[in-house]
Amino acid sequence: MITEKILVINPGSTSTKVAVFEGETAKWVESINHSPDELKKFKKVYDQLDMRFGLIKQLLENHHEDIAAFSAIASRGGNMPAVKAGPYKITDYMVECLQYRPLDEHAANVGAGIALKLANEAGINAYIYDALTVDEMLEVNKITGLAGIRRPARGHNLNTRAAALKLCEEKNIEYKDTNIIVAHLGGGITINLHSGGKIIDIIMDEEGPFSPERAGGMPVYSIVKMAFSGKYTEDELMRQLQRKGGLLSHFGVLDIRAVEKMIDEGDEYAKTVFDAMALSTAKNIAKISPCVQGKIHHIVLTGGLAHSKRFTGQIIKSVEFLAPVTIIAGENEVQSLANGVLRVLRGEEEAKILVEGEK
Repeated sequence: MITEKILVINPGSTSTKVAVFEGETAKWVESINHSPDELKKFKKVYDQLDMRFGLIKQLLENHHEDIAAFSAIASRGGNMPAVKAGPYKITDYMVECLQYRPLDEHAANVGAGIALKLANEAGINAYIYDALTVDEMLEVNKITGLAGIRRPARGHNLNTRAAALKLCEEKNIEYKDTNIIVAHLGGGITINLHSGGKIIDIIMDEEGPFSPERAGGMPVYSIVKMAFSGKYTEDELMRQLQRKGGLLSHFGVLDIRAVEKMIDEGDEYAKTVFDAMALSTAKNIAKISPCVQGKIHHIVLTGGLAHSKRFTGQIIKSVEFLAPVTIIAGENEVQSLANGVLRVLRGEEEAKILVEGEK
């Protein structure tokens, strides 16, 4: 039996990514796609648990994987109560929170329940790592200009922290002694500031740069007028901001390469919007730096859009005065989950337990 064999589960909105790792090495990675017709049968994300569980079991059988041979199971962490960074053991209480009291609907909410069900069958532990709701933000960074409205700490914590840790490993520097800005460039763009071994500030995709599908930070009075125009329900307006904004709003496409092609063909409007997205990202990277008096040691650009040399090149020109910039392209969530749980198995990190009232 391989003592470091890890099953990784990463539920997405229209697919479930499943992987098997032996140590740091992926034995196989495969995505199970879910059709719109299949998904529309379910009112809530969590209602999809049995469907996704059954498909994962079938996939494991197809790969001749024995669930009893795994050392641990890793799942992406959903919108549970605020937690610290790092590993948490999946418990009945965590699953209950995600099923009945999620902070928001998200495909990741179903992951812990699937992982615990599989782990109970195998007689092993299951873990989440760097959940969506990691909250180590300084109190001063949560205050807004309206009493009762606070800036929440939600972002691409799994990928951004993994990128920061990878940078530190490559540079042979201590994570806890380094101030790092990590920009996750994907369907949504979020920017995290890591200092003292914690994520002390986050610019979320609802307040920062626009992106392929997010509207980003908007003039608030204009949004108030939209809300009361009678043209939108609450859900419709939220979709405009979360799923129909950004490049999709301007061009009807999500793929940044399609916009780059328009630019190459001489489309000046496409160039202006592209430049605006890059500049907005750069401005928000700079915006977060005063939290450490501008003492930034490194900047990391990660996520799917980091594959675009044109996009990252424009950002780098605008922010390299702050600190050296490193590109770690891609959304490395499956590898990050496996690496995190591997550190638990090796005794390098201790898994925490989510308790009622945790903040």
